[in-house]
Amino acid sequence: MEGIPHPIPRTVEEVFNDFKGRRAGLIKALTIDVEKFYQQCDPEKENLCLYGFPNETWEVNLPVEEVPPELPEPALGINFARDGMQEKDWLSLVAVHSDSWLLSVAFYFGARFGFGKSERKRLFQMINDVPTVFEVVTGAVKQVKEQAVSQNNSSKNKSGGRMLSTSSHGVLALNPFSKPVLTIARKYHAP
Repeated sequence: MEGIPHPIPRTVEEVFNDFKGRRAGLIKALTIDVEKFYQQCDPEKENLCLYGFPNETWEVNLPVEEVPPELPEPALGINFARDGMQEKDWLSLVAVHSDSWLLSVAFYFGARFGFGKSERKRLFQMINDVPTVFEVVTGAVKQVKEQAVSQNNSSKNKSGGRMLSTSSHGVLALNPFSKPVLTIARKYHAP
């Protein structure tokens, strides 16, 4: 991991800022720097991890050797699936695991510094107010905004007073034995 020490967050706001910085670094790796990231994830190398740092940078590296590690570790071996999947599916898979890691790190700090119920709830709400790495990488953020506009513009069926609206939540079903499958969810809204 990176040799530059980062200050340890101790308040909800500091933990959230740490989360946002790490998230920004991961998003940069999976979008802006995607070619560089792809090249660094050589399947011929050992188990690699994608790390995001509070200063909005990222790094592909081996996991830390200390046991237990200072912080929770990101998904191990992200490089092995690279050549066995389509690039967008592989990036989506790494994004999902990155979201999981970000939550793990944030709540590790919360536990370490004794956040109570209200602080944990506030942190969770702050995290939920920003799109996930997966949503950004797959473009689902834009779909959610478009969906809200279309739902506001839809009208009720005059004959029954019911409204049928189609929701295109792209849900990635991760099955280790097959390629990821994109499913479309439909919702039926009754008055």
